Amino acid sequence: MENKGRILVVDDEMGIREGCRRALTPEGFNIEAAESISQAQQFLQEINFDLVLLDVMMPDGRGIDLINPIHSKDPDTVCIIITGYGTVEMAVDAIKKGAYDFISKPFTADVLIMTVNQGLEKRRLSQEAKRLRNIEQRAAELARAKQELEQLDQFKSKFILTVAHELRSPVGGAQSLVRTLIKGLAGEVSNQQKDILIRIENRLNNLGELVDDLLSLAETKNVAVEERLHPFEIDPILTDVIDKFSVEARNKGVQILLEIDGSPKNVLANESGLYKIFNNLIYNAIKYTPSGGEVKVIAKNNQDGVSVIVSDTGLGIPTEDIPHIGEEFFRGRNVKKAGIQGTGLGLSIVYQHMRQFNGSIELESKEGTGTTFTLFFPSNPDISHL
Repeated sequence: MENKGRILVVDDEMGIREGCRRALTPEGFNIEAAESISQAQQFLQEINFDLVLLDVMMPDGRGIDLINPIHSKDPDTVCIIITGYGTVEMAVDAIKKGAYDFISKPFTADVLIMTVNQGLEKRRLSQEAKRLRNIEQRAAELARAKQELEQLDQFKSKFILTVAHELRSPVGGAQSLVRTLIKGLAGEVSNQQKDILIRIENRLNNLGELVDDLLSLAETKNVAVEERLHPFEIDPILTDVIDKFSVEARNKGVQILLEIDGSPKNVLANESGLYKIFNNLIYNAIKYTPSGGEVKVIAKNNQDGVSVIVSDTGLGIPTEDIPHIGEEFFRGRNVKKAGIQGTGLGLSIVYQHMRQFNGSIELESKEGTGTTFTLFFPSNPDISHL
């Protein structure tokens, strides 16, 4: 039988103790009995009880005096006073001190069982209320922590936005000056000097790419994109991006393919965000695919929305790195080992925009084989009315 609760009976009369045991044990309760206050104290130290039946007067003290130490150990333990005729006033006083109820001698098994069940229901409700209060308190704490994190993230984004804007001008100026020197427009330079200037230009280009990515990421987080979403047909955007990178892919010896079925593919988004998503994914696919490889972009309608698949036959992603893809500044260890430059922000921008467009990303990759990103843009039933 299921244990419905642990009960301690404290009474100096054997008949009461055994009567309670006979009545409550068949009901599924686990019963302990104490014939004195000292024995009850011993039980209370060793065992946690759900309910305690206390005789008012005992040979070595009063049952009422156990209420406080019982509740000090567990405030939800239910105390029920057993009283004889003439001690009802004392029982009422015990209730004022924290007892739940009292039953008068002599009492029937039915009265005892009913009172015990009511007391244990009170304990259950009290514990449930406490649990709900703890949940509410925890929820409030999490809400405060979430608000603090959002404020911190907003501050970080604004700080990055400010710093990136301040860096863009001097970086652009330095790039212009170095290119002027490389072209010999400020006087002849030796081959050794030109080589050094080209390396400086490459470093400045990397820094410029980082500044641009920081600006893009910060702007993405600071602008409430969901307030300015519109229906866009992605086919022309994909075609434009493919055309943009076709020369770079050809020069690298990478074949780039675009497959679009004839039906229009409308998504609820914004144009700049879509360009950033496809620019980053297709640029990365070309960047990490060696000569002789292939990059394929497929766009298609399905029942619930639009899917865009960007796959390559490049370096691939180590299995242990896949969970971190999309984190800011994260770059795979094999990419670093290969010496390929990058900021680790491109995919962060992609993931951020996809969240704002209520889309999703699936990633499949195997190191040394290639990577496939599947973007899903959910259909919007009201898109035709926007």
